[in-house]
Amino acid sequence: MLVEKTERPIAMLVHQISCGEIKLPEIQRGYVWNTWNVAKLIDSLYRKYPSGTLVMWKPAEAPRSRQLAIGMTPKKPTVPPLYLLDGQQRLTSLHRVLNDHKDAQIAFNIETEEFKNQTAESKNDPRWIKVYDILRDDVDLFEIRDDLLNLGLQVGSREIGRRLSRLASIKSHSIDMKIVTGCDYEEIVEIFERVNSGRPLKTVDLALAMLSVHWPGILKKIEEEAAHWADRHYSDINVQFLALALNKAVIGRSDGDLEQGWETVRRGLRHLVPLLTENLKITSSALIPSHATLLPVTILLGERPDAPLDAETRDGILYWFLLANLRNRYNNSTDTMLGRDIPAAREQEPVKKLLANLGVIGTRIAITPQDLAGKSRESAYFTLSYLVAKKAGAQDWWFGTEISAIGEDQIKLEHHHVHPQATLKNHAKKYSKGEINDLANLAFISAKANRKISDRSPSVYFVDPALPPLTQEDLAAHFVPYDEPLRDAANYREFLVERRRLLAAAMTKLLDSFRPAWLSQASAPVEVRPGCTLEFVLYQSHWDIGRIVAIAKADDASWIGSFSFADLETAIDAANNGLDSGIDIAGQSVPVRVEGDIVEIAVGPFMVSGTIHAWHEMMNHARDQALPLSQLPALEEPTWTDELIPFPVTSVE
Repeated sequence: MLVEKTERPIAMLVHQISCGEIKLPEIQRGYVWNTWNVAKLIDSLYRKYPSGTLVMWKPAEAPRSRQLAIGMTPKKPTVPPLYLLDGQQRLTSLHRVLNDHKDAQIAFNIETEEFKNQTAESKNDPRWIKVYDILRDDVDLFEIRDDLLNLGLQVGSREIGRRLSRLASIKSHSIDMKIVTGCDYEEIVEIFERVNSGRPLKTVDLALAMLSVHWPGILKKIEEEAAHWADRHYSDINVQFLALALNKAVIGRSDGDLEQGWETVRRGLRHLVPLLTENLKITSSALIPSHATLLPVTILLGERPDAPLDAETRDGILYWFLLANLRNRYNNSTDTMLGRDIPAAREQEPVKKLLANLGVIGTRIAITPQDLAGKSRESAYFTLSYLVAKKAGAQDWWFGTEISAIGEDQIKLEHHHVHPQATLKNHAKKYSKGEINDLANLAFISAKANRKISDRSPSVYFVDPALPPLTQEDLAAHFVPYDEPLRDAANYREFLVERRRLLAAAMTKLLDSFRPAWLSQASAPVEVRPGCTLEFVLYQSHWDIGRIVAIAKADDASWIGSFSFADLETAIDAANNGLDSGIDIAGQSVPVRVEGDIVEIAVGPFMVSGTIHAWHEMMNHARDQALPLSQLPALEEPTWTDELIPFPVTSVE
């Protein structure tokens, strides 16, 4: 495999797409960006921000391909085409803008230097210029500048010319490229999946191959480190994880020093793993639901000064670690989330910033029985159920040894159905598979104890005269209710309710034991200012998800506007993954900002804010009260230009 580094201007890349010289391999997903994303890309290029690297593939034989979403059929290429592995969203968007695609009508405000999707309002405002009109080949910038000067703008002639020239120069902006050759189709599928999904790297992977070029011998160091942790029951700290950790440790360093980055990873893990094993009793990496949660705190501990770790910082790290796993922080958009949390780990007060990113400042996280309902062994709560049993001193039934994640042979830990599947599957109460495998029906005992239970009901094996009796204390350490009626399969659902109650209380107590005291020192919640109201009315039908009409009153002023309910759902889902986005409200492109668990959206006179959960509650309420789409009134939707007033989403009527 060879990797050629080069660069090409945007105009050339767009031309190559039109000529069929850049194609998509069949493995690529579809185009998913909306106009807000496109506007942000053009804004970044205008401001000369880094535009990322494109990854191309030059195959020996043409693979199967798919069409780029450019709204036209490319010409038949006269040279062997390149196949785009990483950068489809950016290149497709640029082609659309430079070719006046109907879904990429981006406008530029010459006064404010703002970019947004073209609207009816901006079409009628001469301060807004369509980006395509500046990037077209026959543009006359002097004529456009002269027309703008006649508007009496607050910007002088020279500055107008500079801004127009900077916008026009986007076409000549060069984008870095890596062209991969010497790979067959199966190999390129592997590279593509890893480049586009943020999955960890392996020795045969493109990134690790390039790393080896820059630092000969690094592979041996990584393999030796992986072996070190495998010997200590942390086999998931393997070559792939360590290569990813090194990558994250180097990114963001001012010197980009690989050796210093590697020292950060080694030092951080040697501080972190003992914290997990001794303080949380996580003696095996198999107990960690998401190994990505190790990365920010590895870098935090690897780069902090060589000084004793105070109890508050130690507990704060463990508290964040538990919550990040419970909230599945890195299940989606892993790189985006790590891109927020790793810089936070390098700040002056890293633990506070990490917890702020989780949105838990000023709150107390309490696990409720409802949180555990329907959870299975794949849930992060499964690990938490082990940790609380371990903390309670739970022992293997009948054999007296403490439960352990690193036991071997006969005492190897297993999860056991308290009510065996055999007694529930064909029961008259018709228990579902999900109910049978519910987290609240699982306990931690050894394989040896599990064989003694076999498929017998707890009403039998709890009191088997051939075995030592299971006392109330034995069961309590596993948070299994002692009530005799709950041992009968006919009362299985009542058993689940009671065990969830016991587990939830123990889990909350465990979290509280690590919760830093300063988390209670929260800023005052947003309150509704007297004279301010905001009402959302959803109009929808079974064939259309509908629109929300927002009716606002602020002091003596009133405002009304509307927006797509589907766009709001998409924006809140993006926020749940830590992503800023935008929606069109009353014909204006409005940013959707997310900070930790708090989402802010400007709606008319108000800056509406609240947790992601609160936004979902508001949307559910709107659905419940929805009116037929046929009743949607015709609206005049003015632009709000005055100062925004804070407004909690929980107070939306």
